Amino acid sequence: MVQRRRSRVLTVLAGAALLAACGSTAQSGSSSTSSSSAANGIITFAEQPGASPNWIFWLTPGSDFTVANNDQFQYLLWRPLYVFGNGAKAEINYALSIGNAPVYSDHDRVVTITLKHWMFSDGQPITARSVVFWMNLLKANKADWGGYVPGQFPDNVASVTAVNASTVRFDLTGSFNPTWFTYNELSQVVPLPMAWDRTSLGAPAPTASTPNLPDTTTQGAQAVYSFLAGQSKDLATYASSPIWSIVDGPWRLKAFTTDGQATFVPNPAYSGPIKPTAKEFIELPFTSDSAEYNVLASGQGQISYGYIPSTDVEQTAHITQLGYHVSPWTVFGFNYIPMNYHNPTYGAVFGQLYFRQALEHLIDEPAWISTFLHGDGTPTYSPVPVSPANPFIDTTTRRPAYPYSPAAARSLLESHGWRLVNGIMTCESPGTAANECGNGVAKGTSLSSVSLAYASGVPSLAQEMEAFASAAHSIGVNIVLSSKPFDTLLGGLGACSPSQALCSWQMVNWGGGWTYGPDYLPTGGEFYLPGAGANPESFADPTATSLIDATHTATNLTPALDAYQNYIAKTLPVLYQPFPAYQVSAISTSLHGVVQNPYGILYPEEWRQS
Repeated sequence: MVQRRRSRVLTVLAGAALLAACGSTAQSGSSSTSSSSAANGIITFAEQPGASPNWIFWLTPGSDFTVANNDQFQYLLWRPLYVFGNGAKAEINYALSIGNAPVYSDHDRVVTITLKHWMFSDGQPITARSVVFWMNLLKANKADWGGYVPGQFPDNVASVTAVNASTVRFDLTGSFNPTWFTYNELSQVVPLPMAWDRTSLGAPAPTASTPNLPDTTTQGAQAVYSFLAGQSKDLATYASSPIWSIVDGPWRLKAFTTDGQATFVPNPAYSGPIKPTAKEFIELPFTSDSAEYNVLASGQGQISYGYIPSTDVEQTAHITQLGYHVSPWTVFGFNYIPMNYHNPTYGAVFGQLYFRQALEHLIDEPAWISTFLHGDGTPTYSPVPVSPANPFIDTTTRRPAYPYSPAAARSLLESHGWRLVNGIMTCESPGTAANECGNGVAKGTSLSSVSLAYASGVPSLAQEMEAFASAAHSIGVNIVLSSKPFDTLLGGLGACSPSQALCSWQMVNWGGGWTYGPDYLPTGGEFYLPGAGANPESFADPTATSLIDATHTATNLTPALDAYQNYIAKTLPVLYQPFPAYQVSAISTSLHGVVQNPYGILYPEEWRQS
C-alpha cells in the first residue's frame, strides 16, 4: 500500500502552552503527555509526516489505502484473518492470527480454514459467518476497494461457505499456488462484526443467527457498504460511534480528533495471546518534521516513540542523551516514480522503453542515499525489495540494470532519433524503426516541459528531485518540477484516457513508494496488471501480465517469481529510486519489546514500560 511521507506541523496539541503543560490529561481527543508518561502508563507515538488516519472502515478505498489507515489505525481495532510480520521477519504470523493455517485440497482449488475461538467486544463470537459477511461486502463493492485487481481477489473466489460456526470454505475458480493465495488473497480477509450488517444506525444490531440479513444480496450488500462508508467519512464520531465501538483487536478507541489524534485504551475482551499493559496508547499527528523534532528534542518526554527527520540526523547523539534508542525502520517495499502512459502530451514518449531507460540512468541511487538520505535508505532495482532480508529477491535484481550515467542516457535518446535543438532534445526521426523515436511520437516533439509533481514538505525528496532535474537538463531534457501536499498529489493521480482532464498529470513522486500489504508476496499484480487500483500509469504489457499470472498458479513459485522480477527490472514500468527508511525511529529507553514490523504495522500491545 502507498506510504504517506510528507512534512507535518503539530496540529493537535493545541499549541506550545499545552505542550509544556506537564502532566495534563488527555480529554475528548486532545492530549499532552509529559516525562511522567511511562509512570502513568501512557505510550505516545508520533505519526508519519502528514499521515493522520482518516478512514476507519476496513474496506478502504484507493485514495485512503495507506499504511496510516490500514496498518497503524484499523489494525489496532480489528484483526485480519491472518496477521503478518513475525518479529522483524517478513512472513505470516499464525500465532497472532484468528485463522489457523489454511488447508488446500482438490488440486489447490479448495481452501478450508478453521477459526480460533475469538470474540468481538459486544460478546458475539467471530464465526465463519463473519468471514462470509466480509466477502459479501467485498464482492458487491469491489470497485470501491483500494486492493481490487480485476480478475484477482475476490473474482477468483467462486463461493464462500460457512461450513459450521468455526469452519469456512473457499471454492476457487482454478488452481492457485498456496503461498501466493495465502499471502496475497486470504491476507485481505477481515472478519466483520455481524452487528454492522445493517443500513442505518436506527436499525437493530443483528447477530449471526438473524435471518435475511441485507449482505446476502448484492443490492443489500451495497446498501450496507454505503452506510458503513458514510459512517467512516464522519471522523468526528469515530470514538462515540456504536458501530466502531465493536472491536476484536487489542485496543478500542477512546478519543479521536478530526486532525487525526487517536487515543486507544485496552479492549478487555481481546482474545489474542498478548494483552496490552499500557493504560493508553496515543497517536500524535504533526504537519511538519521540525515541529515533531522540537517536541522530541525538548527533553520533556512527550513522545515515547518518535522519529528524527533527515535534516536533523546530526542531532542523533543529543536524542540518545535524552533517553532514546535510535534505529532506522526499514519496511518491506520499494520506491518509484509512475509515468502516465495515457498523457496526451508525453504518454507516447513514456511508452518507449529506451526513454524510460534514459531517465533511469539519471537517478544516482548511491549518491542520493548517502547525501540526501544520510545513509538511511536502500536502493530499488525492481519491485522485489533488496532490504530487509527476504527469500524472494534473486541475484540479478540485487544490482541496477541501468546505473547512473547521463552519457548513457543521452546516447539512448540520440540513437533513437532525438537531436538537440536550441538545447532541448527534439524528435527528428519519427517512426518505429530501431533508430527512430517510436510509435506515436511525432516529428518535432520537444522534451521542453516534462512535468514532475512531488510531495511537499520533505527536504530530502526535494533535493532528490532537483538532482534528477539537473541531470536531465544536462542532456537536454527539461523536467518542470512542482511540489504539492500529499493528499492533493494523490487526489490528482489516476488511470485515465487522454481526453479526460485527469490525464494532465505526467510524472508523480510521493516519495514513499509502496509497502507490501495487504498483498504481502511481491508478485506485482496489485500495480502492474491492467486495471489494478495501484496502476495509475495505465501500464499494460502482455508479457508482464503473463509472468505475473504465472506466479499465481505455478507449482514452484521461485522460478516464476524470478522470471517476473527480472523482466520488470529491465522493462521499467516505473522509474526506480532509493527507498528511504520509513523513519529513523527514536524509541524511549523506558519502552521495551518494540520490534519494528517489516510491513509498517504497529503492535503496541507487545510494548512494555519501565
